[in-house]
Amino acid sequence: MLPEAARSAPAITIAGVVVAIAAAGPLGYLIVRALDGGVAVALQHLWRDRTLELLLRSAGLTAAVTLVCIILGVLAAWLVVRSDLPGRRVFGVLFMLPLAIPSYVGGFTWISEWPGLAGFWGAFLVLTLVTYPYVYLPVAAALRASDPALEEVSRSLGKGSLRTFLLVSLRQVRPAALAGGLLVALYVLSDFGAVSLMRYDAFTLGIYTSYRASFDRTPAAVLGCVLVLLAVAITVGERRARGKAAAFGLTRVGSGAAREAMTVPLRRMRPIALLGSAALLLAALGVPVFSLLRWLTGASAAIDVPVLLSATWSTVEVSALGALLAVLFALPVGVLIARHPSRLSRGVELASYAGHALPGITAGLALVFLGSRVFPGLYQELPMLVFAYAVLFLPLAVAAVRNGIAAAPARLEEVSRSLGKGRFETRLRVTFPLASPGIAVGAALVFLTAAKELPATLMLRPTGTSTLATELWQATDVGAFGAAAPYAAVLIVVAAIPAVVLGNVFRKSSDAGSGGGR
Repeated sequence: MLPEAARSAPAITIAGVVVAIAAAGPLGYLIVRALDGGVAVALQHLWRDRTLELLLRSAGLTAAVTLVCIILGVLAAWLVVRSDLPGRRVFGVLFMLPLAIPSYVGGFTWISEWPGLAGFWGAFLVLTLVTYPYVYLPVAAALRASDPALEEVSRSLGKGSLRTFLLVSLRQVRPAALAGGLLVALYVLSDFGAVSLMRYDAFTLGIYTSYRASFDRTPAAVLGCVLVLLAVAITVGERRARGKAAAFGLTRVGSGAAREAMTVPLRRMRPIALLGSAALLLAALGVPVFSLLRWLTGASAAIDVPVLLSATWSTVEVSALGALLAVLFALPVGVLIARHPSRLSRGVELASYAGHALPGITAGLALVFLGSRVFPGLYQELPMLVFAYAVLFLPLAVAAVRNGIAAAPARLEEVSRSLGKGRFETRLRVTFPLASPGIAVGAALVFLTAAKELPATLMLRPTGTSTLATELWQATDVGAFGAAAPYAAVLIVVAAIPAVVLGNVFRKSSDAGSGGGR
């Protein structure tokens, strides 16, 4: 017997299964390649002191950055949404903008101003500053959408603002903070740019060094598998923590009162909140902007306009194609999950999220093996790089498309079918137009992330093709900061456009959920 999803929508089911296989393909091949020399050889590489050292260093950096980002993100969101912080509308936009700064841009600007900044503390500083918005955005949305009655009751019972924040507000936003923390942890774990510039020997740098230093790819593949397992462990841990939060009543079933929360006066804490917010923005935005302007206006900033324009066009082209392919992959998966829930659809969703646990360097490594061994005609060609982007960032598109389709009324599809329209025509003319906001958000997310992707681009870019990320990395790798500045500035502009759009979408959707907002 076929599953219910397969019987009710065979074409969508087949398409979803094909996408799931394609998404999980690089991970499967990486495992096969790691075992190419036999289990004994793989275990020999696995139990080396070097592997344990990289594991501890990466885990320590990930834990430190994630913890601090959760603290910064929650505090920034509370100040913008709940407090009477002066200029909180402006702060709300500025707190989100570091999302557009790639880690290697942040690393290059900081190290160009303070050359002695390196190692753990350099990587920790840069990664914290560029990733805290992953916590800030969902927590701010959760605060806007949450029922303020519990906080008001707490204050009416004599609890001060601080105790109310610790005992009530934190409990309300804990699932959102954990979800944002997961994104931060996976970002840090897969980061290559900041750790390479700061010369911090983490897993990604170890994999890249192993890949470049030897013709034997087994050690790099084994390290890649360990990195994926670590990412999976973090993902599973976050889901369990979220489940416990719901079990202990830390999440609500209803939407609560559709009204705006009372503003909490900061009183004597206002100067401290202003200084803290300004200091965070100065470090996250001020230093990169100042450094780029200094290098751009300096004598060493000789801008090669044709190369810059070519790299910009290549970045926009491959990012747009990656976003398009990711959305095309996500459409059947999103329909299957939202309209035909079953064990099969849950399995397809899980397989499509394989890229969520596949850092860019391991995806690049797997696709290098696939391209050189199985599809030699596609190796270092544009389709391989676009496919890598689609696999890596498919979860971003799937989540947005699934939510968009789930929000579209199913009754309208039934009306279309009753008028004699086929299933495919109904999806094309009814479902997808209604879900277009979610589809657009998914495309913007993938475009933003693909434009900043470095390791997979370095390993898979077509011969003779350079993007803003690769040109920037090549210049900073030899300390040519003046030459790197134009590429960094343009890359931030390219990434900032979808970042601002996404910030507005988060704000409007959460305001709608709260019945107004600010």
